[in-house]
Amino acid sequence: MRFTRLGKQAAAVATAAIVASALGAAPAQATGKKPLKTKSLAAVLTADKSGFDRNGHDYDILTAAVQAVLTARPGSKVAVLADGKTRVTAFLPNDRAFQLLVTDLTKAKRLPGEQQAFTAVAGLGIDTVETVLLYHVVPGATITKKAALASDNAKLATAAGSTIKVDVYGPRWHKRISLIDADRSDRNPRINRFDINKGNRQIAHGIDRVLRPVDLP
Repeated sequence: MRFTRLGKQAAAVATAAIVASALGAAPAQATGKKPLKTKSLAAVLTADKSGFDRNGHDYDILTAAVQAVLTARPGSKVAVLADGKTRVTAFLPNDRAFQLLVTDLTKAKRLPGEQQAFTAVAGLGIDTVETVLLYHVVPGATITKKAALASDNAKLATAAGSTIKVDVYGPRWHKRISLIDADRSDRNPRINRFDINKGNRQIAHGIDRVLRPVDLP
């Protein structure tokens, strides 16, 4: 499986648009848009049956981490990813993102394989894995690429109870987005794939680093 800086006023408008989306506001009906479907992000993730491999651009480690948390804690908030009727925007770190995280944590000189990386992540404990996963989930909102690119400086409330900040940069013909997390000592994740599961209430964007809810040394 596989955000040119705007003024404060523009950021406020964009944030309001996201909030309106989260509340299921009526503009979609007024403009004649089709209602969003209810395919879940869990269904998207588990559609890839390849398991751990050498493709760093898919989401095998993330899928395994989600399954591990739900096996240990069926009532976890992570289960929202399997409820396609609930609006959610998720940021999905690819396998290489997790491998880079493990390299940072262990100070290793080489990237671990996907199985080794997952084992290291799981070794952090279910509490930590659950918190990290929830830090990648923005509940109540379906934020498309178009909305995201108009949301510079917006702060998104995550299911972990903390926020991440949207940073839209680059020329107007090639805008890019990075997400500012709690770790101030490492590079922020960048969105490298947009609108996964577009047309559904649950949407996702791929990222090239794992969002960090704490400032790692």
